[in-house]
Amino acid sequence: MHVLEDVSRITKQLIIKEPFYGIFSSTLNKVVGTATPTAGVCKHNINYQLMINEKFWNSLDSDNKKIGLIKHELLHICFNHILEAPNYSNHKLHNIAADIEINQYINSAYYPSSDILLPSTFPDFNLPLKAGTKKYYELLLAQAKQSNILSSDPSKSINSSTANNNSNESSNNSNDNESVKILRDLLSEEDGHITWREFDELSEADKKLIKAQVDHQIKEIVEQSKNRGLVPSELKEYIDSLFEIKEPSYDWRTYFRKFSGSSNKVYTKKTRRKLNKRFIENPALKIKTKKSVLVGIDTSGSVSTENLLEFFSEIYHMHKTGIKITIAECDANVSKVWEYKGKPPEFITGRGGTDMNPIIDYFNQKPIYNSLIILTDGFVGEKTSNMFKPMLMVITKDGESLDNLKTNGWENCIKMLEK
Repeated sequence: MHVLEDVSRITKQLIIKEPFYGIFSSTLNKVVGTATPTAGVCKHNINYQLMINEKFWNSLDSDNKKIGLIKHELLHICFNHILEAPNYSNHKLHNIAADIEINQYINSAYYPSSDILLPSTFPDFNLPLKAGTKKYYELLLAQAKQSNILSSDPSKSINSSTANNNSNESSNNSNDNESVKILRDLLSEEDGHITWREFDELSEADKKLIKAQVDHQIKEIVEQSKNRGLVPSELKEYIDSLFEIKEPSYDWRTYFRKFSGSSNKVYTKKTRRKLNKRFIENPALKIKTKKSVLVGIDTSGSVSTENLLEFFSEIYHMHKTGIKITIAECDANVSKVWEYKGKPPEFITGRGGTDMNPIIDYFNQKPIYNSLIILTDGFVGEKTSNMFKPMLMVITKDGESLDNLKTNGWENCIKMLEK
């Protein structure tokens, strides 16, 4: 059986045994390669994929071990180890600490090898259980310095040539306890997460995009399953944070009541508080109106993924007031218009230059909208189009100053609140 076919077979087993990780695995691209001696997370455009070493995969003598290997790599993604790696000056020590953390969340029946790293691997260090990668890194770093495995510069670790060329006490101390010897050997081995280096040179914007895509995938898995019970306990706090609703930056209910004017959409609602004059046994119909607002989103290149997430947080709160919201994506031109129904889109268009005047022109041509709200970072140049109905411009907290916007002709602007 081809390796990728076998990986697909194992993924189906994982879906049955641990649904969340199985479904998450099925969303990732997979390749066969030799860049890693076992398996590893590598880059696929601006996203993750799993690389499987065919020789190692075929050496695993049970399906359980293969399940453990796949889950090990998925945990690295879920715990954000790959993107955080550059924050640690000693990559090998970070790799060890990361492995110690995630291996505690793999059932012992699924361990892909007998020498899997756990707190118990270092009995003399008394490592606490489930303490997190950062804590393990700090404790191991202190032990490594104390035992002269590392110099005062944590970026300089010993390697095999150092171990062979130095027979003094600092490199091969016969008084080392067992844990120090294990740590020394691990730091002298090849980098086990070599494929992670592909992410080191990514810009902060690209890293945020990858993180946002993973967050979206995980939210989709939870939402589509309709069952929060499948969320693993080790990820509960992280997943709960994805569904956390942030406080709005503005009192949208008051704004719409004050500035949106009369409504353009009329609909009926059944009610039993009122008698039906024609059919006594049936509920009466209540005529209601609904305001319709155009929300322009700045999708230019200067707007970050984090900014876009903030935009949709505000739009969610607007939507909860009961108004009808139409989204217009705009960089230098209006590129896409769609009705918002409570969820953000998977992708946005644009990412070019910035000019918010076209969205004003579009708004002026559409009498169905009561008011216009523009969500932007504020770097929009000069206002040249005239407004004939209410407009509010909401600026990101790290965006252009309100004074500069006023100088360029943009009135009625507010800043988002720090959250």
